[in-house]
Amino acid sequence: MTQLIIICCYLAALLGLGLWASRYFRGTSEDYMLASHSIGPFLLLMSLFGTTMTAFALVGSTGKSFILGSGVFGLLASAAGIVHSLCFLIIGVRLWAIGRKHNYRTQIQYFRARLDNSFIGLLLFPILVALVVTYLLLGVVSCGAVVSKVTEGAFENQGWFEFVNYGVPPALASAVICGVVLTYVFFGGMRGTAWANALQTSVFMVLGLVTFVTIARALGAEDTLWKSLTAASEKIPESHAGREKISAAKWFSFLFIPLSVAMFPHIFQHWLTARSASAFKLPIIMHPFFVMIVWAPCVLIGCWAAGSGLSFESENVVLAKLVKQFASPVLGGLLTAGILAAIMSSLDSQFLCLGTMFTEDVVHSLHPEMSDRARIWYARFFVLLIVVVTFVLSLFPRAVFDLGLWSFSGFSGLFPLVFASVYWRKLTASGAIASVLVTGLVWFVLFYRSDFGGNARYTFPEQALTLGPIVIPPMLAVVTICAASTLTLVVVSLVTKPPKPEVVRRFFD
Repeated sequence: MTQLIIICCYLAALLGLGLWASRYFRGTSEDYMLASHSIGPFLLLMSLFGTTMTAFALVGSTGKSFILGSGVFGLLASAAGIVHSLCFLIIGVRLWAIGRKHNYRTQIQYFRARLDNSFIGLLLFPILVALVVTYLLLGVVSCGAVVSKVTEGAFENQGWFEFVNYGVPPALASAVICGVVLTYVFFGGMRGTAWANALQTSVFMVLGLVTFVTIARALGAEDTLWKSLTAASEKIPESHAGREKISAAKWFSFLFIPLSVAMFPHIFQHWLTARSASAFKLPIIMHPFFVMIVWAPCVLIGCWAAGSGLSFESENVVLAKLVKQFASPVLGGLLTAGILAAIMSSLDSQFLCLGTMFTEDVVHSLHPEMSDRARIWYARFFVLLIVVVTFVLSLFPRAVFDLGLWSFSGFSGLFPLVFASVYWRKLTASGAIASVLVTGLVWFVLFYRSDFGGNARYTFPEQALTLGPIVIPPMLAVVTICAASTLTLVVVSLVTKPPKPEVVRRFFD
């Protein structure tokens, strides 16, 4: 019950901060969606980092390193730190400049103008929404699993919830957290989201390190922290000490995953909130260091758990069960709040970006004469709808790490589109449309063949493919998706009518 009370206090504080931010709401749709382009370097850093470090990074990486070993850090953390910053630099800054110049609020508005084609928006909208909802499921599923595991026994005296060891049922925990996020996004908009992200990023980074020290001392069981770290590390199975369980082909495949950040709609929206181009300097420099601070402890904890002899019913609960078992009730509650902070710092931005896309790319395009106030309420309505849909889908959970890979694979498949739109003058609307169609089709076919993410070991080709002297080993689906997307975009753009010179000059002057 102590852990539950602390979790509730944290959620109340977060809710209060989000509602406090609504007092500074200027009453315009631009302020609700983009905080009137007023976000400085520090808030931009905290927002971008907090948004990218999700349940995938904490809950997912701990669970996956428990299974595969320390190689999980190299799979994503080391590449993500560098590739994310590179995307901020070569794509984010340019899109910020273009967005400010032409007053864009969403990716789809940009692509419609850049390609001088309205159909691309109709095509991208359902695809982006589907991928973001898949991404949202990571957080909602993780929230429920973490809170349920940490609060086991809280209601034993009352005889409630016996089916989850008298803890809070995952569905109930997910519902409450969705409600908290919905409330401060509904009223506070982007400013409330940015402030909440800053708080949550600070909380989960500090408490994440505390979690690391606490679990290290418990598993190492020595007098000092250094001796405990050494003892816990010595127990790591040899198979978990490197990347023995990860093939070279799979290692290569993971290099494509971090490219997804360039096409996240919520990241695009955060880019547009920047006060100036110089606000990007701090996020570009510090992001790799922040990634290391979060990922390294989580991966080590997972490896230590593999050598501890403990058993876990699911990889989704490894981190929560360790916190439950080795931390005091008060510290356990605080550490759980830190885990929830990391998860919720992504949910709010994703909910808001979907509301913005629905308002700007669907409703406003059909009714351009509607008032500014109506745009705000349409955005709020769609945020509410998405929260409900995501919660219902979360009742059918998959492994967090594997579900995340499929979401990121779809966004990575769209990376060639955004990169070409910024740097290639010969990109055509036909090439872009064909690329998006092929990306969506290939993604869905492979997702279906993987039992909708249920087969965590799914690769394509499913077995080594021999083409004369060339042998193509089994790799993650993201490689096939990116290859098909890039090839289609380039070939179709080269054989179709080039874009109008005035359109090219508008974006390349």
